[in-house]
Amino acid sequence: MLLKNLNLASMSGSYGLMQKAAILIENGHIKWVGPEVDAPSGPAVNCHGTLVTPGLIDCHTHLVYGGNRANEFEQRLNGADYAAIAKAGGGIMSTVRATRAASEENLLKSGLKRLDTLLAEGVTTVEIKSGYGLDVATEAKMLRVARKLEKQRAATIKNTFLGAHTFPAEYKENHQEYLNIVCNQSLKSAFEEGLVDAVDAFCEGIAFSVEETEAVFKAAKKLNLPVKLHAEQLSNLGGAKLAAKYGALSVDHIEYLDLDGVEAIQKSGTVAVLLPGAYYYLREKQAPPVAALRSRKVAIAIATDLNPGSSPVHSLLSTMNMACVLFGLTPEEALLGVTKNAAKALGLADRGEIKVGHRADLAFWDVERPGDLAYPLGFNPISAIIQNGQFSKAFA
Repeated sequence: MLLKNLNLASMSGSYGLMQKAAILIENGHIKWVGPEVDAPSGPAVNCHGTLVTPGLIDCHTHLVYGGNRANEFEQRLNGADYAAIAKAGGGIMSTVRATRAASEENLLKSGLKRLDTLLAEGVTTVEIKSGYGLDVATEAKMLRVARKLEKQRAATIKNTFLGAHTFPAEYKENHQEYLNIVCNQSLKSAFEEGLVDAVDAFCEGIAFSVEETEAVFKAAKKLNLPVKLHAEQLSNLGGAKLAAKYGALSVDHIEYLDLDGVEAIQKSGTVAVLLPGAYYYLREKQAPPVAALRSRKVAIAIATDLNPGSSPVHSLLSTMNMACVLFGLTPEEALLGVTKNAAKALGLADRGEIKVGHRADLAFWDVERPGDLAYPLGFNPISAIIQNGQFSKAFA
């Protein structure tokens, strides 16, 4: 497939803009890209000057879950904080109960609805975490559903095991026993079933300590699985430094990340994933250290954190806008955060830029400039989508 008359934003360098560009796609990958005047000969699709970017990448979601937590949203607006709700048996544990009770069929049905909202905005790669089972069977059930989602849609889905999300009620007083289950049973079982691409944990005062998190990382490394971490969201425990020690793909949230932590992830090449949806919904006051991340040239990604409690955000385009308004990112940084840097946060070297050899995941937009994508809130200017070299949404 030869595409001509494109306004191309390759996302190599910065926007990597090229007017009157062309792209040749072969076997699901980009074989050639450059000025239209130099394009290979042959029949071509006239794209009429449409802006094309890499397909968007949502590198942090909890998309598969049962139930909802609209009641907790109301509680927070009436003055209860996130930690207090969690300690009272709500929060993550509320979703754990609903997810344990849900069938794979029901989780698949609800997951498809959420996934389709993302795909409709030009998202072509999505990460999905477990973590709402907190037992061997339900963690595997969630990851199994995520694999089924990928089979039903053209998108790439990367599975992340998050058994170390919090301690279930039955092990609240016996952390070591639950750690043994996570490391020696749940993770191992899911891995042997082919359900795990990476391992995550929630390192926080209401979840796992640094020492407990390290036990999970050690178990992941024995299986040669990459790690990532929910770190420094509500306090600074030093989780990011631990993540850097283990060469983590990403540290996510990081509102309370200090300069030592920034320098640690800079040295390890770990991506900083910002989640403005959670910041917005929890009405947090301390923003991530964007200036320090910039000055140390740490790659910054952004993601929806789509989940039922702290970030019921189903739009990556809206997340781009929130990252700009709430955290001060530029529109260029926001677009890099859902393309090139998001790919890096998932350890994917074959996407996130429009370049020869990369997977042909492309999004076409009815806008004049790439910066326009972060400008509106609640508007979707998608024009067409190519996933793995095939139109999943063709030009109207």
